[in-house]
Amino acid sequence: MTQPDPPSPASMFENRLRKNLALRLKWAKRKQVSCYRVYERDIPEVPLTVDRYEDRVCVSERSRPNTDAMSDEAHDAWRAAMTQAVCAVMSVEPEAVYWKERERQRGATQYARRDRSDDRFVVTEGGREFFVNLKDYLDTGLFLDHRPLRGHVGETSAGKRFLNLFCYTGAFTVYAATGGASSSTSVDLNPNYLGWARDNLELNRQDISKHRLVQGDVLSFLSSFDRRIEAPYDLVMVDPPTFSNSKRTPNVFDVQRDHLELLGRVFDRLAPKGVVYFSTNFRPFRFETAALMRRCGPVVLEELSTWTVPEDFRDRRIHRAWRLTRKEPA
Repeated sequence: MTQPDPPSPASMFENRLRKNLALRLKWAKRKQVSCYRVYERDIPEVPLTVDRYEDRVCVSERSRPNTDAMSDEAHDAWRAAMTQAVCAVMSVEPEAVYWKERERQRGATQYARRDRSDDRFVVTEGGREFFVNLKDYLDTGLFLDHRPLRGHVGETSAGKRFLNLFCYTGAFTVYAATGGASSSTSVDLNPNYLGWARDNLELNRQDISKHRLVQGDVLSFLSSFDRRIEAPYDLVMVDPPTFSNSKRTPNVFDVQRDHLELLGRVFDRLAPKGVVYFSTNFRPFRFETAALMRRCGPVVLEELSTWTVPEDFRDRRIHRAWRLTRKEPA
């Protein structure tokens, strides 16, 4: 008896995508979320992630090892089949499906502009609005895995001076500002991202005079603090790149090597009862706890990753996050 042909990768992908979407739609409605992950390399033969940004879809493909290399023609046909599956399940036209190919990113390459379409559109999250761009950069302007921590910052920022380091497009700043922060300072090397952050603040009808945007190296910014003329910060978000060798600064940043110096300077600018949130995507990252205590004094270090990674992410190690505070005297 002839055995039936095994299902094709496209068929398996479409079936899994349909199942995932049915679950996510109910979840998204309950959570009032419009941008979320639908598929994350569930099937080994289909190493994709699929993220919905309201009525558009971002599909990211991991570079395949040489042993699994396809010809250009075969890859084009494979991608076309996957696009067709996405369109069929998610009820979008092919023009609304944006493909990104991800390789291991080093230095400034992860932030490099890939196109100049300026094809931005507005999405809603947590009652806030954000510009996203699925075409011009490797990243979209809104990191979906930080959604829970953004919400927490918004809930705890009322009346506080907020500092956002490596601020990217300012999503954390928007949450803090709309949550009632008395003021904010956002620091990033990239002027395009700072302009984007300003646009996001204005989109959410915030008074820009209360929210300072600083283009510059984070470590240099922190070292320039003068307590005689500047008040310390009550709430600080630190989300550094794993590695950066931007042309805009002579310094090469490595999160494992430099986290002690970075956090030491943050604590120099922190109010006595201030709170620091630190997040990294570097999987092998380890705090040098003893050295951290010597540099910053007694610190309470609490990992939050079990709840800061949202439910729609299969990869529970997409990031790690901690809360750091000064230890109260006994």
